[in-house]
Amino acid sequence: MANASGDPLIHDGVDHVNTTLGRYTVIATGTRLAQVEMGDYSYCDRFCDLANVTIGKFSNLASFVRIGATDHPLERASLHHFMYRSAGYWEDAEDDADWFEHRASRRAFVGHDTWIGHNAQIKPEVTVGHGAVVASGAIVTKDVAPYTIVGGVTATKIRDRYAPGVADRMMALAWWDWDHATLRARLDDFRALSAEAFLEKYA
Repeated sequence: MANASGDPLIHDGVDHVNTTLGRYTVIATGTRLAQVEMGDYSYCDRFCDLANVTIGKFSNLASFVRIGATDHPLERASLHHFMYRSAGYWEDAEDDADWFEHRASRRAFVGHDTWIGHNAQIKPEVTVGHGAVVASGAIVTKDVAPYTIVGGVTATKIRDRYAPGVADRMMALAWWDWDHATLRARLDDFRALSAEAFLEKYA
């Protein structure tokens, strides 16, 4: 549950560095955040692991979601992190700052009003479009179009979320940019109307 004040709600046991959280965001216990930007009203359930990602507004992240899993250097003689976390192994060695900068530059993007299912993974540099759904357990290695539902390993399209044309109209409406008072005033319609009926009333 979000704070009625609008301040981010961060539960116990959350580890976060270089992270910016919008209003009404919620971060559940056991989650780790590094270089994360999370938009207003978005939340993640327990034990998510998010790194180097920009998340839009109203995004719904189920438990154990992982976004931006870090790389190991496949082209080098070894995969092991002694090469870039070197200071932990030798007093006269420094960590490889260039390698960490490379990792941080490979940002993922998750759009507004998205749903990322339990234990799903989204790889670095992948964009999940507005309104998209990623099924539980999916591993997403390629961009996901707006209002598309994907699943599987590796993730492929299951179906469109809306009938043709509705997704474009919903993105043009961009209700996620409405202010808090407007959202409250239209709450009953969010609850009662289909997407098509909602667009007829407000688009």
